[in-house]
Amino acid sequence: MPEKFKTLFPVKSSLISLYVALTLPITFFSSEQSKIPSLFLFILGLFLIFNITSDYVETCEKKISYQTSFISRAFGKNNWEIFWDEIKSIKSIPTSQGSRVFYFIGEKGKNYLVPQRIQNFDIFLDKIEEKTKISTKDISYISPLWTYKLLTCLSVLMIIGEIISFMV
Repeated sequence: MPEKFKTLFPVKSSLISLYVALTLPITFFSSEQSKIPSLFLFILGLFLIFNITSDYVETCEKKISYQTSFISRAFGKNNWEIFWDEIKSIKSIPTSQGSRVFYFIGEKGKNYLVPQRIQNFDIFLDKIEEKTKISTKDISYISPLWTYKLLTCLSVLMIIGEIISFMV
């Protein structure tokens, strides 16, 4: 039976709330002639953010696949799939921020980024270990979850501050 692992809510909420905090005031500051176009562009951008953060991972008995939306694909993010028996190893690479990203290394030398911002990540890692017999004990979220929650809180505080400043 296929299992679906969606993008983490704290990741989605941090991106959406930051977008709103940074762009919503533009509709209020713009001139009268620009209010309608800026509101339209704000709504279009909000639609794009919701769409881009709706990627998910699906696993079944034979393979793992990463599914993106049409909009994500238009921006260059591709769907991929790899069969469990094609995964030969998992490679770790450090990021410039001090984290680590991981790649599935396929038997044909092709690399697939291990999704690290999904719900039920521990279940996902257990599935990888069960199907590939490769240890996943060193794999964790790319960033601590508190960073996304903090960004969401700060963004919401910005939105509240913006609302208060427009009411005064």
